[in-house]
Amino acid sequence: MTFEDLAIELLLEIMSSCCSVADVVHLASSCRRFHKAFVGSRKLSILERATENQYGPLSDAVQLLTQNDSQPAHTHRSVPFSLALLKQIMEVGRVARQWENIYPFKKWKYNFEDRRLLTDAERYRLRRAIYRLWLYHKAFHNRHHPRFSRLQRLVVLERAELLHNWRLVELAEIEDVRGVVREVLQHRICPSNGTVQRKYRKRFPDAEHQLMFNIHLNYPPPTPIVSQQFYSTPQITGADKYATKFSSSARYEPGAEGWGDEIPHYYVMEDMMKLDPGQVLWLRDNAPLKGHVEMFVRGLGDWFDNNGETFGQTLGWVMKERGESVEELKERIDSGEVGVSRDD
Repeated sequence: MTFEDLAIELLLEIMSSCCSVADVVHLASSCRRFHKAFVGSRKLSILERATENQYGPLSDAVQLLTQNDSQPAHTHRSVPFSLALLKQIMEVGRVARQWENIYPFKKWKYNFEDRRLLTDAERYRLRRAIYRLWLYHKAFHNRHHPRFSRLQRLVVLERAELLHNWRLVELAEIEDVRGVVREVLQHRICPSNGTVQRKYRKRFPDAEHQLMFNIHLNYPPPTPIVSQQFYSTPQITGADKYATKFSSSARYEPGAEGWGDEIPHYYVMEDMMKLDPGQVLWLRDNAPLKGHVEMFVRGLGDWFDNNGETFGQTLGWVMKERGESVEELKERIDSGEVGVSRDD
């Protein structure tokens, strides 16, 4: 018996076992009989299972996509699966899957002998942590939460309610992912003066040019040439990207790419950690220069400046309520006891 001669029930079961939405669509498009079987009453259930396999957990993706100001962030929301919802899930799911590829390089950046691909269970945990961290950003890192309200008790309790939904091991997964996001931000998107100096010397060891950094508050930094068509320009990749960012010329100073020394850079990072995982990836791929990042941040509004992220503070509050220590949790993450890539 050929594959085409299988009973409709078996064809539907095979489609339901596909690992991705693309596999389902390709199989359903292979012939008229498969397409007719697919477009029947089980179409949405088949797509839902495939979406769960590829981008799950769907429950956490749905919480992210349905969050709005009309109800508290910690309230569980359930919606029926639809093609419109599928399209939105695929958008955030693709971002989460990109972080699956970034995580091993940043997690094991220094102890690279331990670097490896993530298992299916670890990929699932990473996507779950991305959705939950993104939900927190969407709910509490916005213009409705300016700097003066961050320490108000009612606001802190509202933020803590969301974290109370998750167990300690799940909070450790989010904190593990936050460390990877911070690594991308501080070394790729917003490098410190020291990082820029180190990368410049590594790429141009024989260069005699001394980088000029903005070390005085009353001395404006050199302004790089920023295209007016920034949002529509093609991505700069490969060697061209580094040549643009670190090659000095009469009109461009690589030192302008630095975001300050240790203390100023710390506060820059506190602000930048309010960016959600999708925004961080977009800047990583589309904003090769400091001027590009500044343009993006200015577009977010005045609330963003000098208003550090609050997840770390809220995590400390919740851990204290549970009789736990954030420092001990981070040590357990570093040792591999908890986190996305924990030792099961």
